[in-house]
Amino acid sequence: MVKAFENLEVWFVTGAQLLYGGDAVVQVDGHSKVMVDGLNNSGRLPIKVVYKGTANSSKEVADVFAKANNEKNCVGVITWMHTFSPAKMWIHGLQILHKPLLHLHTQFNEEIPWDTMDMDFMNLNQSAHGDREFGHIISRMRIRRKLVVGYWKDAATQDHIAVWERVCAAWADAQDMLIIRFGDQMNNVAVTDGDKVAAEQVMGYHVDYCPASELMEYHSQVKDADVDELVATYFKEYDHDAELEDKSTEAYQKVWNSAKAELALRAILEAKGAKGFTTNFDDLGQTDGSHFDQIPGLASQRLMADGYGFGAEGDWKSAALYRSVWVMNQGLPNGCSFLEDYTLNFNGERSSILQAHMLEVCPLIAAKKPRLEVHFLGIGIRKSQTARLVFTSKVGNGCTATVVDLGNRFRLIVNDVECIEPKPLPKLPVASALWIPQPNFEVGAGAWILAGGTHHSCFSYDLTAEYWEDYAEIAGIEMVHINKETTIGGFKKELRANEVYYLLNKALC
Repeated sequence: MVKAFENLEVWFVTGAQLLYGGDAVVQVDGHSKVMVDGLNNSGRLPIKVVYKGTANSSKEVADVFAKANNEKNCVGVITWMHTFSPAKMWIHGLQILHKPLLHLHTQFNEEIPWDTMDMDFMNLNQSAHGDREFGHIISRMRIRRKLVVGYWKDAATQDHIAVWERVCAAWADAQDMLIIRFGDQMNNVAVTDGDKVAAEQVMGYHVDYCPASELMEYHSQVKDADVDELVATYFKEYDHDAELEDKSTEAYQKVWNSAKAELALRAILEAKGAKGFTTNFDDLGQTDGSHFDQIPGLASQRLMADGYGFGAEGDWKSAALYRSVWVMNQGLPNGCSFLEDYTLNFNGERSSILQAHMLEVCPLIAAKKPRLEVHFLGIGIRKSQTARLVFTSKVGNGCTATVVDLGNRFRLIVNDVECIEPKPLPKLPVASALWIPQPNFEVGAGAWILAGGTHHSCFSYDLTAEYWEDYAEIAGIEMVHINKETTIGGFKKELRANEVYYLLNKALC
């Protein structure tokens, strides 16, 4: 089990009824316990499944769902109908359930026991019947849920549950997520801004402004000894030129100042209980000496690796989304990062987009150990020598996502991408990735732009579109997926149909 999820639970509730007598319910209960134990012992689920018994009446359903709502460690509920479970008894419970729901359509036995099956066996093992009854009432009530169909022992079935569990963990994490904005949006950019009130209503996280002057109060309290210790950690963890350790040089001082900035950011984020932050490179504190002497790029890189959400230039939606990506990614091998579409490389079928930023790319996606370097950065209010981690990303397939505010709704835009090997960039010492958006540059980039996508996105090698489908389902937001099957014509039709759907849905509500 992934340590990050060790205190979380997913509850398993089995549907039954008393029509077939108490002995049948005992068998249902026994089968359910075996299944839950099997799921937990499979090694494929990151979050423990806790069996909460059979529900045989409307009161029992409502009671267990109310308890799920009030149990902080419960991040979702799995339901399965062992026998025929009349759907009307689920109505009141479903009306009050606020946790994510997964409907598992499976059966205790794998194959039909052809030679021995009698009417008692068939009446007891009615998942084929009961799950359709349960599915009907969920559909009639317009309840959002994930449906997993397959034998409970199969790896593919368990993997679908595991994806949903990770999304549930991220969703629960977002419900008390605080994003701190150091400075405002920059340069009248629209796509990185949006309705913070609507975002909190729909997706749970809260966004607060924090003046850089308050951050500087924490900066002034950082102890030199702690900075020295962190600088030593830098030199231990990252490749670097030996000259960088010369304390008489400006480069060393820039590394030292970067470490102090990191400690200040960590201190204020911890004090406020924030899970993410944004920066503004035109607002780095006062000019009277109480300020960062450089953009805190190195600090942002390291904080992202430790799970803090980050968005550049005031992009609070990306900061929140990256935090959710990081939570979902826990225990998976290849890493995630905030990225920005920077410049294009036209090369026929291998045309690609260089993903970078001035500095802030997370080292979790690095192909090899990052290098700690200091170079001049001629942008922002502090044009100066600036410390940063330099690396290129791993080669491989991944998935990137962004959320945009369309005024009447949020749209989650997801694109499958292929990270490829870049050529050296000797004059551009930054962290970067080079990718081909699927199905190719022309269609992938074109569809992203048609959907209104941002120039920032949150990328992972390990997450797939299935994660984002589950996230959008739980949040109740629109999702569009750009993949190998996408065509511009088909994508335009999808966007138009979605527009009609959401306009009609708003009118009906």
